[in-house]
Amino acid sequence: MSLPQVLTVALVAGEASGDILGAGLMRALTARHPGIRFIGVGGPLMEAEGMQSSFPMERLSVMGLVEVLGRLRELLRRRKELIAALIEQRPDVFIGIDAPDFTLNIELKLRQAGIKTVHYVSPSVWAWRQKRVLKIREGCDLMLTLLPFEARFYEEQGVPVKFVGHPLADTVPLEVDRQAARAQLGLAADVPVVALMPGSRGGEVGRLGELFLDAAQRLLSQRPDLRFVIPCASPPRRAQLEAMLDGRQLPVTLLDGQSHTALAACDAVLIASGTATLEALLYKRPMVVAYRLSTVTFWILKRMVKSPYVSLPNLLAQRLLVPELLQDAATAEALADTLLPLIDGGTEQTQGFDAIHRTLRLDASNQAAEAVLALLDPARASLPRSV
Repeated sequence: MSLPQVLTVALVAGEASGDILGAGLMRALTARHPGIRFIGVGGPLMEAEGMQSSFPMERLSVMGLVEVLGRLRELLRRRKELIAALIEQRPDVFIGIDAPDFTLNIELKLRQAGIKTVHYVSPSVWAWRQKRVLKIREGCDLMLTLLPFEARFYEEQGVPVKFVGHPLADTVPLEVDRQAARAQLGLAADVPVVALMPGSRGGEVGRLGELFLDAAQRLLSQRPDLRFVIPCASPPRRAQLEAMLDGRQLPVTLLDGQSHTALAACDAVLIASGTATLEALLYKRPMVVAYRLSTVTFWILKRMVKSPYVSLPNLLAQRLLVPELLQDAATAEALADTLLPLIDGGTEQTQGFDAIHRTLRLDASNQAAEAVLALLDPARASLPRSV
């Protein structure tokens, strides 16, 4: 079997990160198969690559339980209409990009209708709600993972899988220019700098912001030469942090966004557990990871989560590479004492980070495109890479 001249690929992305991944994949597919048509749902980046979006992607970008419940009827209606339209149009393949609560059901219905299905970006089934893998196995012809330990999990569960690497590892250079980043932020070249990253959401900053600032105060008492930077994810987060800084005597620079520049400029990071820890890893910055949840939520998750670690660096290293201070263990004193020796040290961490970066740096978009085309034409799987 060979691929048709006009190949129709349906994709659905639900948020900005998926739009980035989708655009990269579409670009790589077009380079390999110019006669290609894209349908489905995507954001501005995917539309720029030729996507005919059925409706604005923003209608799927909902965060928080209350917000989802408020839009549930619309989301269910849109999903039902999308499934019907795609079954009628019969694309050669459907690719759900992240957004598992929306896309996995689409994949199941389309596969039952005889359409090939791919899921790009694994949900965290390896950590909790592992029974979801049964639905994935039933509805998905191929899982594309960004992280290697995810692929091992799916192999053990009998799900066809391809580890394609992480696009962020492709874009962040193996070595970054610290002095150029400092010049960009107006920071002196010869002072130690700590980045404080208490999260991007209001709840996270509410739980961790004061704690991180208290830790910074303790660090400053032991290292008066320290300077701090805090990238603010949005104007509301900046206002939240400005209120927390009121009355404190801390040499801190608040940034509007610029989290990557802050990571490039700093010597060490105090960081909330989440995807930002992967960014800190790729920038090779020693870190201490902290997190706090409500008591009830923490109690529930502690019993549901199967993984021994919570931070991506440790999950990728499969060992305790970075300190994780969670819930009651996350005190200002403990955070400061754990981070202090990493400001001028942290070599073990950074060497581990470099090895992981190289593992993830596989040219993800092109790897994903090859895997999708090989699913449609198995003969391609044995061909040398063409692009």
